[in-house]
Amino acid sequence: MLALKEKSDKEMVQYNMELKNIRRTLEHDRKLKEFMTVKAQEREMDEESLARKRKKDAAEKAEKAEEAITTYEQAFEKIREVTSIQDTDKLVKRFIEVEDQNFALFNYVNELNNSIESIQEQINTVKDDINKFKMESVDLENERKKILGELEEKLETTNTLKGAYDLKYDGTMKTLDQLKSGIDSLFNKINCDRSPIVEMLGEAGVTETNMMQYLGIVEQRTNELLQLFAFVQAREAEKQEGAVVPQPPSLLGQGPQPPVNTITVAPPTTGITSSQHTTKATAERLRE
Repeated sequence: MLALKEKSDKEMVQYNMELKNIRRTLEHDRKLKEFMTVKAQEREMDEESLARKRKKDAAEKAEKAEEAITTYEQAFEKIREVTSIQDTDKLVKRFIEVEDQNFALFNYVNELNNSIESIQEQINTVKDDINKFKMESVDLENERKKILGELEEKLETTNTLKGAYDLKYDGTMKTLDQLKSGIDSLFNKINCDRSPIVEMLGEAGVTETNMMQYLGIVEQRTNELLQLFAFVQAREAEKQEGAVVPQPPSLLGQGPQPPVNTITVAPPTTGITSSQHTTKATAERLRE
């Protein structure tokens, strides 16, 4: 508040001084005009009229001078009250200092205005950049949406293919389960020996990984049964005179046998892995 009051007082003093200067200039112009008018009129007036005129003018001037002095005294008195400076020289010096400060402030205000204009130009540039970036952002967003749409289409196609592959997988697994069940059932029906595969793979049963091993044992067991069947038929043919000895069947994994005119059937060798007891029991079942 004190700073504002001081500033207001300084502005009031400055205003009064400027007003005083303007009044002084106007008064000087008015006096000059009156002087020129009087000079022009004096040539036309006689000496008596001129004397009356001069006397009147002198009275008016004296009155105006007194009024001006009174006005100036009142103005100076107000200034002294505001500034608390009684000395006129100090007051004038103070006025000059304030005038210099006002001029410095005026220059500072001009510098601020120039800075404001420069900052405003920078703001406009930044706004232009923001609008440019917004346009680029819109383009990027459109491109992102386009790519996202393409990816969604690919995802939908992939999901469709996945569904088809899942159906194929389920069908394959169902067939594989049936195949495993069939292999296990056949393995049990033909009395295959589980000990080799149990020692090698454990008691996990038929799986995708050991399926070929089970099939190998089944194939081996089937070859043994085919050889045994051929042996039994040969023995029965020998008992009957004039009977034709049947041709032994082809073993699994060996392909078709070439035709021959005379076939000699020999009894199975020790290559049969089943025990003698199992062989006799199987032969009796085949005879029945």
